Amino acid sequence: MLMGTAGLQPVRSNRVLVVIDSHHDHTFVDGAINAVNAARSTYGLDTPGIVVLDEPLRLMSEYADSGRATGEVTGLDGLLRAFDQQRGRFDAVAVASSVEVPVAWHMEYFSSSGEMVNPWGGVEALLTHAASSIYNVPTAHAPMMESDEVAAVDPGVVDPRMAAEIISITFLQCVLKGLQKSPRMVTDPQHMIAPGTITASDVSCLVIPDGCIGLPTLAALEQGIPVIAVRENRNLMRNDLANLPWNEGQLNIVENYWEAAGVLAALRAGMSPDSVRRPLGPVSRITPTRAQKSDG
Repeated sequence: MLMGTAGLQPVRSNRVLVVIDSHHDHTFVDGAINAVNAARSTYGLDTPGIVVLDEPLRLMSEYADSGRATGEVTGLDGLLRAFDQQRGRFDAVAVASSVEVPVAWHMEYFSSSGEMVNPWGGVEALLTHAASSIYNVPTAHAPMMESDEVAAVDPGVVDPRMAAEIISITFLQCVLKGLQKSPRMVTDPQHMIAPGTITASDVSCLVIPDGCIGLPTLAALEQGIPVIAVRENRNLMRNDLANLPWNEGQLNIVENYWEAAGVLAALRAGMSPDSVRRPLGPVSRITPTRAQKSDG
């Protein structure tokens, strides 16, 4: 969206197709189906049904040399066939399948107090970005439990940011809840100018962890969108954002999200963020230079 090639159209609700990988333990498939029925009975999820794949969808997680999470996806044909066969009956797709990681990573991750990179997210992103790009619909993935051994891992009380993960068996409810009202993707240039469609021109600010350079950051740089970089959101990237060719005042580096909220409030009010800092220095006095006369 920030690159100007797509827009987002708010919706009242979506028809969410649920695709579940076949699992060697029916308990985890049953759990995913129960999660879908719970969503239907509690917040009115609209779904055309559940497709249980007859061909295995494999997601294998690994870490790159840089330390970021990545992985490999195989068996994608069966998933895409489900998309094709159900085309026209859904607006968004939730996929539930196992992500293969070493059993020890489960305990290590939940015992890391947030210091370990999530090993599941990288390969999940590969899958969902591919599916969303091909079919132009929001797609999200929930990692099914691999085995009873993994389900029995008990790291005790975990970091609050991980608490919702550790109490879940299916990891599916947040996916369904999010997709229920996920905005529709619009790529037709004629439809992108329709009233109500959100495009890059509607974005007034981008908030990122300090040091992160990706397509959103570069798109904001190119289009003059203010960027707030938050230092306390630590990550593996070590880029110095100040080295990029920002317009004056476009990059705001803050210590924490409290400060980020203050900068956002100032931008929303049409105020220069510098004007709310103390001490407030005097305005610069600019002395114009005289044009030099030519010898001719």
